[in-house]
Amino acid sequence: MTQPDFTDTQPEGRETPAEIDVMLLLEGTYPYVSGGVSSWVHQIVSGFPHLRFHLVFLGSREEDYGKPRYQMPPNVVGLTHHYLFSDAVLPPAREERGDAATAELVENLHDLIRDGKDAASRAEVLRQTLQAMQHKLDLHYFLHSHQSWAYLTEQYQLRCTDPSFVDYFWTVRTMHTPIWTLATLARELPRARVYHTVSTGYAGYLGAVLARLHDKPLVLSEHGIYTKERRIDLFSANWISDNTPVLERTAGEAGYFRQLWIRLFESLGRMCYDAADPVIALYEANRQRQIADGANPITTCCIANGINVPPFASTRALRPPEPPQVMCLIGRVVPIKDIKTFIRAVRVASNRLPGLEGWIAGPEDENPEYARECRELAASLQLGDTLKFLGFQRLTELMPRIGLVVLSSISEALPLVLLEGYAGGVPAVTTDVGSCRQLIYGLGAEDEALGASGAVVGIADAQALGEACAELLGDTDLWRAASAAGIARVERYYTQPMMFDNYRAVYDDALQRSAARAAGLIDEVGAVATWLRGEPPPGEPPQGGQLPLPTSPTQWGRSDHSLPTSGEGRGGDGPLGAECRGSSLACARLDGTKGPCLEQGRALQGQRGRSPNVGAT
Repeated sequence: MTQPDFTDTQPEGRETPAEIDVMLLLEGTYPYVSGGVSSWVHQIVSGFPHLRFHLVFLGSREEDYGKPRYQMPPNVVGLTHHYLFSDAVLPPAREERGDAATAELVENLHDLIRDGKDAASRAEVLRQTLQAMQHKLDLHYFLHSHQSWAYLTEQYQLRCTDPSFVDYFWTVRTMHTPIWTLATLARELPRARVYHTVSTGYAGYLGAVLARLHDKPLVLSEHGIYTKERRIDLFSANWISDNTPVLERTAGEAGYFRQLWIRLFESLGRMCYDAADPVIALYEANRQRQIADGANPITTCCIANGINVPPFASTRALRPPEPPQVMCLIGRVVPIKDIKTFIRAVRVASNRLPGLEGWIAGPEDENPEYARECRELAASLQLGDTLKFLGFQRLTELMPRIGLVVLSSISEALPLVLLEGYAGGVPAVTTDVGSCRQLIYGLGAEDEALGASGAVVGIADAQALGEACAELLGDTDLWRAASAAGIARVERYYTQPMMFDNYRAVYDDALQRSAARAAGLIDEVGAVATWLRGEPPPGEPPQGGQLPLPTSPTQWGRSDHSLPTSGEGRGGDGPLGAECRGSSLACARLDGTKGPCLEQGRALQGQRGRSPNVGAT
């Protein structure tokens, strides 16, 4: 694979020659892991060629990843790797006594963490922690000092409900080491105008640190809710010890160490939510979940995924007259996709429709043990050639050959693969997760009137999944109606230009705020998120030069206006030139005054997409 000319670096603590507009913070995804999030990242970077991106890839260990799965666009000017659990990040062991003052600071910081119920308290914890980590409270102190050992053993005696001290010791070390290494990484990375993380977790923590260190805007785009997905992973993880006797546990209760990991990710999530503006979800239910998990409601908004429809639309002409008798799961062979339920559903559907086949199109290398179990299950059900493991497939070549896109997942957000299937005229059957129900049946009267583009069944219900697939594939008229509904839905609500319109507003707003902060001006918190929700600024009803507010998806019209990009009209120190340097709804003028920017308001008005996810209730 030929790579473009970009700097592939480990952090060197210096400015790179190419100025960075946006630094993307990526945990375990692009460019080394394929999937929906990686596809979205590639879309975004490719869709804004006038912006210079630097990518920070956070992985577990270097040996866990192969070669890049994507050829990165030429506007990627840098790539930094950091492996959270690599021995290379650890300092050499040497004895250290520690000192009473640092031990007291550790105690005080933990008290602040336990008591910090509001954003201001959490920000103070982060500030003090970052300051302390530059001095005596470094990673060596945490790993090797006598004071650290004494504090750890004391906390074990006070708080741990699991009998194993060895497991407690190594769990705490493993959990906390990345906190130090990421804080160090943040100081070594080149600076950017804007930071953009595509999850909370460790990437979100790094984003919060970078935003606090450099006083720059942080954008968060959460595709799934990170803490929810990690909770699912942790409940099923077999690498976490659970030594409490069965008779002493409540049914369904997570063991102590699982709870410890969950609390860590919840804490990191809150730090990211506190620092980010805007906090973007794919659909309304996830936005409400972000608020419940600690996000400031005024900074939250929704931007739906969108796809490049024409390449998939062109595949419709290649489809045979009758729908192919193939139900196809397109996704990674991993537990969260619940491939085993799909395999059982193929058995159910093929019993009803002889000749039906089930295909699994996706890589098996992420979890080889689970992939082996799936193949063994298929063999035990005597599926033979009825079930095929295809590995990675080019979707534009796959779509004309399949009759249904099937998702059996136990967790999803807004799956791109359903939209790609719709664009190719392929209906879908899914489990009732994420936004799948609204993608199948519509959201709001106008969307629902398009009809059902498939069917939704319960999670882990192989019988219902198989019967729904057999029903659609066995009734040509029903299949064609579902196909037409899917085509209409994706073309009306989920196109790539609509998504780009909204992210153009997000990036231009963030770049303007970055320049405004450099000029000593204060942000209007939640300005672009408020606009994306379709609401007036606090205390300002729409009037005069204010943005007109839509009252339904059908009124979210489009115009020929577009926002000036950060590559246009560069002047002074600001991304849009010296005359427009404030937030998207207010300009910071060179004389330091501040007022409404009517030109920017008119531009924003024309950017409004028609996705029913924006501001939906």
